[in-house]
Amino acid sequence: METVLVTGGRGKSGRWLVDSLADDYHTVCADVSHPGFAEQGAKGIEFRALDLTERGAVFDLVTDLDPDAVVHWGAIPVAGRHPGGDVFENNTLAAYNVLAAAGRVGARVVQASSDGAYGFFGAAETPLPDELPISEAHALRPEDDYGLSKVAAEEVAKSVVRRDGVPVASIRPTWIQYPGDYPCRDGGYVSDLAAGAGNYWSYVDVRDVVSLVEAALAGTKDGSVEGHEAFNCAAPDNALGRELTELMREFYGSLPEDCSIEGDASAYSVTKAERLLGWTPAHSWREAADEAVDDPELTV
Repeated sequence: METVLVTGGRGKSGRWLVDSLADDYHTVCADVSHPGFAEQGAKGIEFRALDLTERGAVFDLVTDLDPDAVVHWGAIPVAGRHPGGDVFENNTLAAYNVLAAAGRVGARVVQASSDGAYGFFGAAETPLPDELPISEAHALRPEDDYGLSKVAAEEVAKSVVRRDGVPVASIRPTWIQYPGDYPCRDGGYVSDLAAGAGNYWSYVDVRDVVSLVEAALAGTKDGSVEGHEAFNCAAPDNALGRELTELMREFYGSLPEDCSIEGDASAYSVTKAERLLGWTPAHSWREAADEAVDDPELTV
């Protein structure tokens, strides 16, 4: 059985990753805190306490474990909770430390990037995208520290690929929702176009994030991912259930010249993930917003 190290594995979305990966991998969960030695990891999950900004500690852990793969999910996950400089420094330094160490031991990598890398919702005035649907080839123009940290993390990935020859997949989720907990369907969001305009009313279910990470891990092993590849991660539809072109015209007054989107689709294209990894999103707000699914328990 392969060993996978997951950073940030006790976080809100990280725990879903760890729980699912533990079905098929010997999974080690590294986070800033440890659940305590009195807690036994479910499914054989191991825990390590680790400050990802401490280069020596990260290098020691990665070289001691010598994992087959690393899922780097640890970061300050959104802008606005910390000073911008702290967000950029933490996320960029953590990405460098983890990916550089993974490269040194020849571990395949899947890391959390974000649709924030495009720079839409972090902009002073959200611009029209250059294209609809938005592909991974779209220009990255972040103005905020969070989005900039994700661009930096992807550049780190490219450098590790060049230096160490390991494949790296960067996953760009849009706004992550959880079964039965879909703020993108709250009354205030649905009734106010401005609430979701910053990412063009896009969202993704956490279970689809997990399945794309798993597909990317498999792809880094079977050769579907060579070098560095970025993948959009979004639901098949938009959160309002209306024609996206109608929403764009109503809020922004126009559409990009390159526009081929139809119906209530998401603004983000996932055709690259389908082509290279065989992945498509399986969850829509229409069922998942009221679905009763318990959060994973990582200890027993």
